[in-house]
Amino acid sequence: MTTKRPPKDAKLPLYKLVVIGEGGVGKSSLTIQFFQRQFLDYYDPTIEDQYIQHCEIDGNWVIMDVLDTAGQEEYSAMREQYIRNGRGFLLVYSVTDEQSLQEAKKLYKQVLRVKDREEYPVLLVANKVDLVSQRRVSEEDGRRAADELKLPYIETSAKDPPLNVDAAFHELVRIVKSFPADDEDVEFQENNTGVANGTTVKKNKKSKQRCAIM
Repeated sequence: MTTKRPPKDAKLPLYKLVVIGEGGVGKSSLTIQFFQRQFLDYYDPTIEDQYIQHCEIDGNWVIMDVLDTAGQEEYSAMREQYIRNGRGFLLVYSVTDEQSLQEAKKLYKQVLRVKDREEYPVLLVANKVDLVSQRRVSEEDGRRAADELKLPYIETSAKDPPLNVDAAFHELVRIVKSFPADDEDVEFQENNTGVANGTTVKKNKKSKQRCAIM
């Protein structure tokens, strides 16, 4: 079977996406499931992980540059830099933790403040829906919060088999594409890396612990 590849030397739109949310909500699990098709069943506190991949969405090739960020309070000072550089955001909370939804609301307000906008490309992600017995935030409550923030909403699980993980990242690209953008927000990059669809380049890993992903 031939692996599909983007056109050689074509200039592809580059989407700088950032995954934000409180610590422990599953940001890294979602990101690793999307890029590496693996599920982390342990918590490895992230400071910063960057993933780059070509991806075909709705018949069009794009380059996704995704930053998985720290949620721990001690790294909150780094958030503004993440937000400045991001073009779209997966705003993640855990349905097992009501406080993480409140934190998500605060983070969205921070995005608007840093970007100096009244709205911005953000997808509210209710994660860990596989933990049915531990669920504390209902779908109704999640959708109500999304309506209050005027954000699209999706429910996800990174656990195998994953639920809506690809859909969340793809939908965020669609949201960014549909959102009015200033010229400086639109970036293109020549496809001269030889990276095929489904192959990930990971760089700039910084973590509190060194854990191998098997």
